[in-house]
Amino acid sequence: MQSQKAIIELKDVKRDFKVGSETVHALRGVSFAIYPGEFVTIMGKSGSGKSTLLNTLGCLDTPTSGEYLLDGFSVREMGKNDRAVLRNRKIGFVFQSYNLLAKTTALENVELPLMYNPSISAKQRKDKATKALENVGLADRINHKSNQMSGGQQQRVAIARALVNDPVIILADEATGNLDTRTSYEILVLFQELHAKGKTIIFVTHNPELMSFSSRNIVLKDGHVISDTYNDKRISAKEILATLPKNDD
Repeated sequence: MQSQKAIIELKDVKRDFKVGSETVHALRGVSFAIYPGEFVTIMGKSGSGKSTLLNTLGCLDTPTSGEYLLDGFSVREMGKNDRAVLRNRKIGFVFQSYNLLAKTTALENVELPLMYNPSISAKQRKDKATKALENVGLADRINHKSNQMSGGQQQRVAIARALVNDPVIILADEATGNLDTRTSYEILVLFQELHAKGKTIIFVTHNPELMSFSSRNIVLKDGHVISDTYNDKRISAKEILATLPKNDD
């Protein structure tokens, strides 16, 4: 695997925040590389630095010092606009709260990231968004608005939106945090299927159970990486899902 070029590379990344007269050291020299096709969970309790790390990986924030390379591009040297373009083209985000536009259809929500790319026509946008929704099992919900869908369906729309730009990485923040058990497993099945197709996924969570579904686990504590392990005995979310009672619609 390591003969490939890393998609993400962090070298001694530190992030400090000023809070009044105090300096908070949120990240204290974090280094790791993530390679194409990995499914990585990033774990850590509240205050471990995982939210700061998520914002750094997602190009929403820049390190105080150290180097962050995303698909070969140095993020720390970039201005805000360049970072926004890089983020839009390279990263698909999936959030705990879905972050969908309320009175808009599934199709319109998924088209959104493509609006910022002038080289894509309206027809291409619609075609790509339709295909992304089909890929997450929502072909029959394309024209439904967010408020007409269940939590699990809304999260699938969010995943389709994350996929529509064909990003190099999918960054999920507590993506099953608001869902009931069965729906959580349905979403995990989807992530495992995407991983099987070669997608690189980073799943940030405080739920230790999710570690058994990914190929690698990075654990943070007090701004440091305290463990980085590979998981050879991955559990199939599909097999667990098959044993769960169906939700009442």
